[in-house]
Amino acid sequence: MAAPLSADRLIAALRAEGVTVIEHPGWRTHNRNHVGDWGPVVGVMIHHTVSSGTTSSVGMCFNGYEGLPGPLCHGVIAKDGVVHLVGNGRANHAGGGDPSVLQAVITETYGEQPPAPRVHQGSPGAVDGNSRFYGFECVNLGDGTDPWPTEQLLAIERVAAALCRAHGWGARSVIGHKEWSDWKNDPRGFTMPTMRGRVQARLDKDPAKPAEPTPTPPKQPPALEPFPGASFFRAGRSSPVITAMGRRLVAEGCSAYTSGPGPRWTEADRLSYAKWQRKLGFRGSDADGIPGPSSWTALKVPRSSH
Repeated sequence: MAAPLSADRLIAALRAEGVTVIEHPGWRTHNRNHVGDWGPVVGVMIHHTVSSGTTSSVGMCFNGYEGLPGPLCHGVIAKDGVVHLVGNGRANHAGGGDPSVLQAVITETYGEQPPAPRVHQGSPGAVDGNSRFYGFECVNLGDGTDPWPTEQLLAIERVAAALCRAHGWGARSVIGHKEWSDWKNDPRGFTMPTMRGRVQARLDKDPAKPAEPTPTPPKQPPALEPFPGASFFRAGRSSPVITAMGRRLVAEGCSAYTSGPGPRWTEADRLSYAKWQRKLGFRGSDADGIPGPSSWTALKVPRSSH
């Protein structure tokens, strides 16, 4: 058992393991600590969302739904392997589970699988998993046919290994929701023994090198287009920068174009950019379709000749 990682230590651990992380606005103070304990933690629990689409799945896991307020996990693992952090502290993800499973995870004394769970949320003898496990929801319909891309499975492996490495745990500290509660069947589509094998193989190797810090800007102009300022994006503006931006939006799956994109700023550009802002987790007036410095930097628009 261990004290939970702080927000900064969690991000550092994930990135050191090679995980691509996006911080959802407000995640650092978003939790359910006012209704129960958070920690000591004993392991990592993997779920599937029973949903499709990154933006909607992240929104659901951050906000929750009627009868189950968010956060519904600590991070959402998208199909492309990007991890969106949505909570820091107690989260509504595990619910009640089997005390024998909890003990097996703490001691890491089980074989291929922990003992079969015989209780669930609200049943006699169930113990509170929300206080003991980090939870990660993986975007998947959970119907047994929705695919699990290589990038997503690798991200699950890396996330689990990052937390195990940070706390000194082995791979038997990583379980699926279905191994915790007899009501649950997630994750469905891959096996937890196989995933634990992948996690342990990673733990047996040297940790991945942390991402290099952002270097001092070189004297030569960078390869990416610098942010031209919000006022640049107005009706009538025509520039190759807008074409380059539009092509990047299409590549990111954020297109509202019926033709193009082209050099002239149009409503289609604004609607496409608003999709990109929402993909990054912005909401309301922060997702109005007018580029801002942080979303522009994340888009990585290549420098155009103009």
